[in-house]
Amino acid sequence: MSDPIPMIRPHKGRGAASNPEGRFESTRHQAEDDGWYREDDEHRPETEVREELARSVITRNDSPDVAFEQATNPYRGCEHGCIYCFARPSHSYLNLSPGLDFETKLFAKTNLEEILRGELSKRNYVCKPINIGSNTDPYQPIEKKWRLTRAALALLNECNHPCTIVTKNALVERDLDILAPMAQRNLVQVFVSINSLDNKLAAKLEPRATAPHRRMKAVETLAQAGVPVGVLVAPIIPALNERDLEAIVEQAAARGAKAVGYTCVRLPHELKQLFREWLDLHYPERAAHIMSLIQQMNGGKDYDSNFATRMRGQGVFAEIIRKRVQVACRKAGLHRAWDVVLDTSCFVPPRVRSPQGELF
Repeated sequence: MSDPIPMIRPHKGRGAASNPEGRFESTRHQAEDDGWYREDDEHRPETEVREELARSVITRNDSPDVAFEQATNPYRGCEHGCIYCFARPSHSYLNLSPGLDFETKLFAKTNLEEILRGELSKRNYVCKPINIGSNTDPYQPIEKKWRLTRAALALLNECNHPCTIVTKNALVERDLDILAPMAQRNLVQVFVSINSLDNKLAAKLEPRATAPHRRMKAVETLAQAGVPVGVLVAPIIPALNERDLEAIVEQAAARGAKAVGYTCVRLPHELKQLFREWLDLHYPERAAHIMSLIQQMNGGKDYDSNFATRMRGQGVFAEIIRKRVQVACRKAGLHRAWDVVLDTSCFVPPRVRSPQGELF
């Protein structure tokens, strides 16, 4: 038998280097060298977007360590390509790989606004803040064309429905004409995710997300427009990006952020393999040390799904991170947790569009 082709190599503009089968696949593929392989034959995977007609778009959450009860995601998969993304394993449910498929084979819920309108108009609907972008980034690059996040925001604005947004893309500034009026009515909070100030690291870690310095500028722009904005230092990866923690908090405060949150890296399911692969490609001299620290924060495993510890980790290193965030926030005058409660009292159910039009 010949040696396997050395397929594991970085792709420019992509986070994952390979496309391993998802955990639900019944078959496995093994590449073999037929003698024709050359190093310069690298194929750059292109982004494909498929339209999806969703049957429902509001998901409910009862996890005790998640701050919201309702969420909506305009897209499946994420072009940002963040190698650490905990949502990667969700692509396995589509019989696609959590690797390159997750960041190249994307799905746009083109009927999002229509279905969301119908769900909000139900008689038994109880208004609670909806998080936009709980699984994948609502302002990833394809939003520029598809504008599904903007459509959802416009609807929520129309019916006075509160929402929160999590993003790492400066494209959020585009929707200030909606966000600013919502903020005046206490209907929105935006969190910008910034986990490093090193552009070279960010280009490998989250290749198609907005550069860190530009995200900081977005924080400032939102704050100046009166939109409540916080910064998420997420995820913190020991011995890789945690050195920037204090500087991020300090700059966030200077740009007008009101709160800072953080999480430590999580590696569920197939993400363990993908992250180890990424470390071996980009930081081989530190790979073993980084994984050792991650395991120390997860009870000796690559990942511990315990609700009490999965977001922040456990053990000595996790406690050091917690104290560093605490001290940095105190020095910067920022809250560790958001203390503003969004207004749900003004919600007016939207009218479902009828093919017969409006009579009154």
